[in-house]
Amino acid sequence: MAEALPAAAFDVEDIVIGLKRWVQIPSPTTNREGVNQMMDTAAEAMGSIGAAVDRSPGRDGYGDVVVARMPWGQGRPGILVLCHLDTVHDTRSFAEDLVYRRQDDLIYGPGILDMKGGAFLAWYALRLVVERLGATKLPITFMFVPDEEVGSPTSRTLIEAEAVDNRYVLVPEPAQDRGNLITGRWAFQRFTLRAHGRAAHAGATLASGRSAIREIAEQTVGIEQMSDPDRNVTFAVGVVRGGVFVNVVPTECEAEVLAVTSQQSDFDRARAAITALQPLTPGVELEVLPGPVRPLFAPSAEGLALYQHARSLAREIGFDPGHGSVGGGSDGNFTGALGVPTLDGLGPTGGGLHTQNEHVDASSLMPRARLLAGLFATLS
Repeated sequence: MAEALPAAAFDVEDIVIGLKRWVQIPSPTTNREGVNQMMDTAAEAMGSIGAAVDRSPGRDGYGDVVVARMPWGQGRPGILVLCHLDTVHDTRSFAEDLVYRRQDDLIYGPGILDMKGGAFLAWYALRLVVERLGATKLPITFMFVPDEEVGSPTSRTLIEAEAVDNRYVLVPEPAQDRGNLITGRWAFQRFTLRAHGRAAHAGATLASGRSAIREIAEQTVGIEQMSDPDRNVTFAVGVVRGGVFVNVVPTECEAEVLAVTSQQSDFDRARAAITALQPLTPGVELEVLPGPVRPLFAPSAEGLALYQHARSLAREIGFDPGHGSVGGGSDGNFTGALGVPTLDGLGPTGGGLHTQNEHVDASSLMPRARLLAGLFATLS
């Protein structure tokens, strides 16, 4: 299998300059304006290489969805490239702690690894393929999503509808350890717990009150103790909100719960356990509200064949990626669960995911761009 484009076609500094522009646009999921600025940027980039761009207005406070189709082979199953442009980094942290910077091989910035790096590389690779080779064997569609970091509540149906009309799905999320590709992902479930207590003065009449915060605190301990790492089952409470004044027994408190499982049977048990929770404090009411779900993306024969094709290309480029299922979620969960051959983890390598030290390895940018270009050019 001959490589689609020569190494000389790729310029790592050109990649770095373009990626810097994307990373310097703050786009936390909850900042619709910032996410839509990224959508503007992506739409402009896709239009510059001849794509027809469709944009669906966001809803429920989230940004828009951009779908860009290259102008050949439409109506036939092709390649869907699935990217998200929202990040977990809020605008204040961006200004104070997450300044774009480069130190030797490491390039830091908010969302640079998850997943602006991979999204930009995919566009860059396709641009070179179009410039050097023209149309590819299969039609190519890019989809840019605004709400992946919160479970894709407004974009899931659009993702699934697009995926079933395609032969392959490529997801340039971050590569895993040692640059491995991803051929499966564990299932994710989100829940919201809401406790309703009884008000009282926190000093004079404390005993007559019923604290919603205490209820959520005690529930948190019990929920996280249900984790079983040996079975790849984890429960975590990541967000808690409650109380108004410190001298008032809090009547309202809520918590966001994430359950992650690697097997469908454990998914079902986790769901049953959370939805069956009862109040631990007499006089307190407890609601359990199921939220977004990322279904189990189990490896398939077709998905593994896609991986082997990618591995052959990578070996020609000069690296040999492994593969496996991982405990991080992506929009690839949806497409893989539908049975559409999905290859994830095609983005750059790096570290510090979701932290102030988030970074990509500059040395991984060119090889991963070359791999993406090879997939675009050779998949049939």
